[in-house]
Amino acid sequence: MPLGARELEADGLIQFPTVVAGVVVVINVDGVKSGELTLDGATLARIFLGEIRSWNDAAIRKLNPNAKLPSQTIVVVRRADGSGTTFAFTDYLSKVSADWKSKIGSTVAVEWPTGVGANGNEGVAASVARTKGAIGYVEYVYATQQRLTYTRLINKDGKAVAPATAAFAAAAASADWEATPGFGVILTNQAGENAWPIAAATFVLMHRQPNAPAATNAALKFFAWAFAKGGKMAEELDYVPMPANVVGAVQKVWATQIKDPAGKPVYAISR
Repeated sequence: MPLGARELEADGLIQFPTVVAGVVVVINVDGVKSGELTLDGATLARIFLGEIRSWNDAAIRKLNPNAKLPSQTIVVVRRADGSGTTFAFTDYLSKVSADWKSKIGSTVAVEWPTGVGANGNEGVAASVARTKGAIGYVEYVYATQQRLTYTRLINKDGKAVAPATAAFAAAAASADWEATPGFGVILTNQAGENAWPIAAATFVLMHRQPNAPAATNAALKFFAWAFAKGGKMAEELDYVPMPANVVGAVQKVWATQIKDPAGKPVYAISR
């Protein structure tokens, strides 16, 4: 969850994004394989509000007219601990459902109206895997590692998309990073026919005037290397590297806003 401009200013911090990840909806429904079930935001919100309670509910059947949906009871699995994954998921639900926004809202930990809690992405993944009728939300890497069944989602452009790094990259590419203080873009419900609707960046926080300039310089050199050389490694872990224009803007912030006690820049952009 990125900090806002006031928080950054008050604490003397800068923040910058490093990679983008997707948050995906995973299910354990008899006879349904990955990508065979499509949900939209309004229906997903109603499931997590406890209003839709069976997999053959009319709202789900309307979105999946050709699917053979069982009468299984839906078991909602959600995080018991606070997390950025929950923030991204509930921020998305708040954007697509007025009821969710007014009743529950969006933050790292909410008062869930239904469901069973699990700790961490790994806990939610494990609970969905062993619970018939379950639905939950996890980072994409946990869905792929555990071979969980994922749903497609209808995005802002009305297209049914499957979770994939290309879809997360499409969401990141459409965002106006530089116009947002601290690059604090929330990548939910982004426009674009190929964009996955629930994505999020991972952020690093640093002091504008660090107590240990040499250590800060070393850390920034590492991140510069990661931006330049670590993209393939990020992709192998199912994360999306930052767009090149964002990397350039981030490095300009390093060079102009992070200074030692004498006012000298801690980091210099390599030419």
